[in-house]
Amino acid sequence: MDLLALFGIVFITTALVFYSLGVWGEFFKKDLFYYHVIFFFIGLTCDFLGTSLMFLMADELVFDIHAVSGAIAIILMAIHAYWAYKTEKGGTPEQKSKFHRYSIFVWLFWLLPYFYPSVSMMS
Repeated sequence: MDLLALFGIVFITTALVFYSLGVWGEFFKKDLFYYHVIFFFIGLTCDFLGTSLMFLMADELVFDIHAVSGAIAIILMAIHAYWAYKTEKGGTPEQKSKFHRYSIFVWLFWLLPYFYPSVSMMS
């Protein structure tokens, strides 16, 4: 296995771990805390680094479901992390307690490009 691929997989899997910790931690606490925001930003950073490494390995840019959903997922993660930061810093208790609804959506969407390569290789 290529070293870029290995590091890409490690970064993207690390993104899954941190992003999941943030989303599910927030969900079960029913409130948004600063450490959830930190997990979101670590997950976003790891996903961006892993995706960048995978991009460096690619022979050509292909606009398939994996590439498009992956780009959308990173954009959603960035919006989500920034929104979490703003909500945690200055949001009302009601906004903080309802924030998890959007978090779950972004997390579920992010799983599509995460699992797509494995599922597509099985078929």
